[in-house]
Amino acid sequence: MAAFGRLVVLLLIAAVGLQLYFLCRIALMTVVDPQSTTFQRSEAWRLLVQTQRLPWRQQWVASERISNQLKRAVIASEDAGFVEHSGVEWDALEKAWERNQLAQARADRQNERLERQAANAKSAAAPATAPRKVAPKVVGGSTITQQLAKNLFLSPERSFVRKGQEFAITFMLESVLGKRRILEIYLNNVEWGEGLFGAEAAAQHYFRVPAAQLGGLQAARLAVMLPAPKRFEKRVNSPYMNARASTIAARMGAVELP
Repeated sequence: MAAFGRLVVLLLIAAVGLQLYFLCRIALMTVVDPQSTTFQRSEAWRLLVQTQRLPWRQQWVASERISNQLKRAVIASEDAGFVEHSGVEWDALEKAWERNQLAQARADRQNERLERQAANAKSAAAPATAPRKVAPKVVGGSTITQQLAKNLFLSPERSFVRKGQEFAITFMLESVLGKRRILEIYLNNVEWGEGLFGAEAAAQHYFRVPAAQLGGLQAARLAVMLPAPKRFEKRVNSPYMNARASTIAARMGAVELP
């Protein structure tokens, strides 16, 4: 029993030490611009392994050199309540959880139907292939601060422990850095395509202009890409992209900047 108690104490000390490590890293970001994130390093490794090369574009620019249009577009698209919330939008998380539960239930029903069809084909002596599983379409309710917390320090795995750590880092970011710095770090490190990170690299790549000169519709088009940049970079002029960008552009005027 004493050994178990010591183990619990050691685990608690390790947990507290980990939080202090994250807090110190975040405090350093008040004066030092983070040059990479955990997500970026994992992407760099993936590209090296898969392609044996590292196509990479990223250039840090200060907040003043990022168009206010882009800031408004990203907030309108990703986190409309950014300036008001304390890091987490609980209502958005609840709605996302409910939608994901419904999506999982639909996927389960579809997979059951496919399995029955495959079984019927097998019993009829017809050549049958294993049915391909239908994956649920998962949506997120994460704020900009939560996305930054995950990208800076955490892995992409989905678990309650990782989500709890994301919440802890999110509140640290909000308490130590403030909204303006959070948005600056986010816009300089977020992914906008394969090996393409940050507002400056994205503006130069897609529109041949610096981030400071992005116009409203250009900014809206970049904001549309954020949920799935690798997918959208291959169809930047799709009907969905055009329609969604117009919707975001119409919302940008009501966005308050930090």
